[in-house]
Order: sequence, then structure tokens, then C-alpha cells
Amino acid sequence: MGTETKDVLDEYGIPVIPDPADAASRKRRAIIDAALAEFLAEGYSAASMDAITQRSGVSKATIYKHFGSKERLFLAVIGGVLPQTYADLEPANSTIADAPDLRAALVRLTTDWARILLRRDIMSLRRLVIGEIDRFPQLGQLWYRVSYDMNNGPLIDAFTALHARGALDVPDPELAVQQLVAVTVGVPQLVHTFAPDAEVDDAELTRVISSGVDLFLARYATA
Repeated sequence: MGTETKDVLDEYGIPVIPDPADAASRKRRAIIDAALAEFLAEGYSAASMDAITQRSGVSKATIYKHFGSKERLFLAVIGGVLPQTYADLEPANSTIADAPDLRAALVRLTTDWARILLRRDIMSLRRLVIGEIDRFPQLGQLWYRVSYDMNNGPLIDAFTALHARGALDVPDPELAVQQLVAVTVGVPQLVHTFAPDAEVDDAELTRVISSGVDLFLARYATA
């Protein structure tokens, strides 16, 4: 339906679709919100363009005019959401190197990180991307890059600075960050990835995160 223009792709192969103005912008927002809800509920294959049309209140012809195809709609919507997932953590990461109590700062950061990742909308998005990774590998690449840039990267910089000051003995900061994530955030994330109805137990989350940070510091702390 409609004439599909030649794709302009970003570095991950996700279509770059310019923002329209005024009323067209409001329609596009309605389409994106409806498509996200449908894709999260049904996955890519089972998602229906008719259902997206009904959810959005926008005609199917208008949806195709804005996005061209179901595939482009999926990539544009999910690719647009992924960079927002870790935005709340970015400032906290940058203060780790100067924290007066490194253990408390790491516990607070990884707990905040886990709470974001365990939100039902984020977990649903994670399962969706994992489920479609063979069809849309660019989304997996984007998720990894967003996670690295907004979380791993700043922690690597912080651990490098702490190593230079002698506060940590971290000869390989990138490996150390991966290990910290694995023993803190990674534990509850793995559980909830495969148990979507499981409730987050605050006491258990605190226990797992604190224990993981202690394990990390037992290996890397200098005093």
C-alpha cells in the first residue's frame, strides 16, 4: 500500500524515519504507541497490522504511508524504544569513581539498574528482542551497544580511574564490569526473563545484589 521510499538506515540497519510535523506527528505517535503494545503482546509474526490500525485509530493507509511495511514499523518502533531503557542510570554511573563509600555506591547503582531491568515493560521488550534475534539481529546489536554505552562504558572508565588511584586492583576493567554485572544484575534478570509472572522480592533482590558486590570487592578491592 502506498509508495515505499528507499530506506535510510542507521549504523545498526534500522530505518531512519524523519519526524513529520503537527497533525502528522500526532498520528505517528499514535501509530508507534499502538504498534509497541501490539508487538509486545503478540511478537512480530503474530502481530496484526489490522490490530495496530484499531489500537491507533489511524487508517492502515496512513500507517503504510508513515512506515512503509510491517518490518520497517517493527524496526523503527523497537529501535526507537531501546535507547530509552537505561537513560535513568547514566548520571549515577559517572559518580562511582568519586563515591566516598564504593561498596554502598555499587550496591545502590546495581540495585537501581536491576529495578529498571526488572520492570515488566523492559522485560517484555527484552523477551521480544531475544525472540526475534534471528530475524532482526540489528536489534540485538543495538541493545548491546546501548547497554555498553550507557552502563558498561562509564563503569569501565570509573574502574580505570579507581585502579589508577590504587582503590581497586583492576588490570582488566572491561572484564571486571562484566563480572560485576553477572553477579548482581544478571542473577535476577535471568530469573525474570524466563519467569515473566514472578514478583520482585525486595529483600531477595537486596540480598543478591549486596552479596554480588561483596564478591566483586573481595576480588578487586585493595583494602
